[in-house]
Amino acid sequence: MPAPDAANHAQRLRLSSRRFVVRLEAVDASNSNPTDSGTSETTRTSGTAPEPRDNGRRETEDERADRQWAELIQEVRVAQTGVQILFGFLLTVVFTPRFAELDDTDRTIYIVTVILGSTATGALIGPVSFHRIVAGRRIKPHAVVWASRLTLVGLVLLLGTLTAALLLVLRVATDNTVVPWLVTGVVAWYLLCWFVLPAWARYKHTSAD
Repeated sequence: MPAPDAANHAQRLRLSSRRFVVRLEAVDASNSNPTDSGTSETTRTSGTAPEPRDNGRRETEDERADRQWAELIQEVRVAQTGVQILFGFLLTVVFTPRFAELDDTDRTIYIVTVILGSTATGALIGPVSFHRIVAGRRIKPHAVVWASRLTLVGLVLLLGTLTAALLLVLRVATDNTVVPWLVTGVVAWYLLCWFVLPAWARYKHTSAD
C-alpha cells in the first residue's frame, strides 16, 4: 500500500520540520539577551549580589579608607620632618650665650614659639598613635576622619610656630620697624600656599557630591 506509506512519511517530515523551527526560535530567544542570562547565572552560582562599588575609582568603602590613609601618612611625614627640625633648633636656643642677652619681649616670643612647636609636633604625630590604638577594630574610615582633623590642627599650629620663630629671628637680626611688614608678607604667603589655593581649587574643580 504505497499511498498510506507516502502520507505517513510526509506527516513525519512536517512534524520534524516544526520541531526544528521551535528549537531555532528557542535558541534565538536565549541568544538575544545574553546579559540577563549571564547575570542570572552569576547570581545562581554565587548566591549573593555583586558588591556595590563607587562610580569614580570603583572602590569599596574599605578600599577608599586604605587609600586615603596611605595618602594621609605621606602628607604627615612631610609636615613632621619640617616641624621636628624646627622644634629641635628651638630647644637649643636657650643654651646659647646670646639667649641671656634677650629682653623680656623676645623671651616671651621664644617661650610662645617653643609651646607652639611642641603642640604642633603632638598634633602631627597624633595620627600615628591614633592608628596604632584603633588598629584591627575595623573603624579605619573613622580613623581617617580624625587623623585628617589632627593633621589640619597640626598645620595651623605649625603656621603659628613659623610665624613666632620668624618674628623672634627678625627682631634680633634686623631693625624692628620693618619686622612687622616682613612677617606679615611671609605669613600671607603661607596662608596662600597652604589654605587659600587648595580651597580655591576645591571650590572650582570639585562638585558638591
